[in-house]
Amino acid sequence: MPDIVRFEDPSGGGHPVELTVFDVPADTPDRDQRVTKIPEPDPYYVDLGMLYQLALVEEVRRADVIHAPIHVALRGHMGTGKDHDLEQFAALLRLPYFRIPLTGEVRDITLIGSTKLHGDGKGGTESRWEDGDITRALRGPALINLSELNAAGAETLFGLHGLLDRYQALDLPTGETVRLRPDTRVFGTMNPTDLRDYAGTQTLNKAFADRWVIWEKPFPSVEEIEAMLRMRYPTMKEAFVTTIARLAAEVNESFTASDARTRVGTPMSLRSVLDRLPAGLWMYATTDDPLRKSWESLVLSHIDPFDRDHYETVWSAVARRGPEGPPFE
Repeated sequence: MPDIVRFEDPSGGGHPVELTVFDVPADTPDRDQRVTKIPEPDPYYVDLGMLYQLALVEEVRRADVIHAPIHVALRGHMGTGKDHDLEQFAALLRLPYFRIPLTGEVRDITLIGSTKLHGDGKGGTESRWEDGDITRALRGPALINLSELNAAGAETLFGLHGLLDRYQALDLPTGETVRLRPDTRVFGTMNPTDLRDYAGTQTLNKAFADRWVIWEKPFPSVEEIEAMLRMRYPTMKEAFVTTIARLAAEVNESFTASDARTRVGTPMSLRSVLDRLPAGLWMYATTDDPLRKSWESLVLSHIDPFDRDHYETVWSAVARRGPEGPPFE
């Protein structure tokens, strides 16, 4: 793999960004385990602009024109690809990737660490400090993804304040200070806090929110979905590509509509678009209507019952009947 990664602006308006990749030093205590956490680049990943935006932040950070790091959090609905963006950024920069979910059940001792009792081999016990998930990640080069930021409890967020401001460190109960390394990046992801069914989410504490730059991650457009499908399935017939893209875009436009009377409650995620429906096309390739059969079996089957009528309305408006098979050339 190259030692310099070039990021291009998909819109064509920005300058290319070239970044030198990171290295896990040989003296890193857990180097063997840490290098296994460097993700593999996804050959089918399509950058819709997020990687380029992240590269711009990284370029500014390396230029040393600011005196504190900028921490970026991606906010978007389920299935928009937030975590995948960060994983692929880590893959290209060759950074070990630590995805740490901040659910309501997670406490600061889980993330930062605690003292635990261990057998001393002589019939007694001794206390030892054990790093938590974040502390362990901070010990070496890492891209840390604090996912579900707005589902964490208050005590968890307060425990992270020092790490995310100019202090750039965690103070452990042992008296040790673990500082944010120059080769460590902290990001976050979260779902929007609205009337949607994102159980456990809440509005971020303003002091904690101020430590982040929050970027919205929208649903992809028809053209962007088509590009993803063509990249991932080059033998899929064009009629299927365009129909699937229109179905997804129409459903998600209804999901984000302001009118509650016409709003669907479940979006059509990229998992359905890029994995489930293509799998269904292979499964039902010899049926009279492969796309309709895939729609019924792998999309409608996990949609809330009160949303199915709306999904069917979108189907009737966009497809009425799926393209003639077989789906793949």
